[in-house]
Amino acid sequence: MKRPAAVPTVQVDDDEVRVTEWRFAPGAETGWHRHGMHYVVVPQTTGKLLLETAHGPVTSALTSGVAYARSVGVEHNVINPGATEFVFVEIELKRSQPRPEDAAT
Repeated sequence: MKRPAAVPTVQVDDDEVRVTEWRFAPGAETGWHRHGMHYVVVPQTTGKLLLETAHGPVTSALTSGVAYARSVGVEHNVINPGATEFVFVEIELKRSQPRPEDAAT
């Protein structure tokens, strides 16, 4: 059975970051993807997400307002196994090194 797609809404997309709100209806998924940037996730709801990974499924318990960070290269499919909507904000960091013009003189 095909799962519904999670709904991304890009809130900011500039030279520094991309900020996306992700809304997962019950049973919704992102689809398999690989993160090309370091990123931070800030849950807006408390609950569990199912992460399908190359090493098998992992259940992740998340708390509203408690952020976590991951490195570039993470590959997974994120699924909402719950009976209610799950929402998080993802902040992708487009640069991991400071720009020369930002360096202190």
